[in-house]
Amino acid sequence: MKMVVAIVRPEALNDVLEALFKAEVRGLSISRVQGHGGETERVETYRGTTVKMELSEKVRLEIAVSDHFVDPTVKAIIKAARTGDVGDGKIFVMPVDKVYRIRTGEEDTAAVTPVS
Repeated sequence: MKMVVAIVRPEALNDVLEALFKAEVRGLSISRVQGHGGETERVETYRGTTVKMELSEKVRLEIAVSDHFVDPTVKAIIKAARTGDVGDGKIFVMPVDKVYRIRTGEEDTAAVTPVS
């Protein structure tokens, strides 16, 4: 089992969710985050003061998947979120030692498999 964590542009979220649905990837968490990567810093004026904006709004998706769903999940996110510009985001794939479904007590693969 793996945890796929993707940081993408907010405007790409709907396309990413649609691509994941088409890839039959179910069950995810979404958070709004701020971060700084390779984007150029932008300067804005706020109440007459010039402010350097160093953090960009992003969306973080966390998806626990069985090993055979890692490639379809990553490919779906890349296809939907890529614009070719700096700031498209990153995907991290990390091992998961154990998963429990609280409602049923199911463990591991059974716990990350969608409920029918």
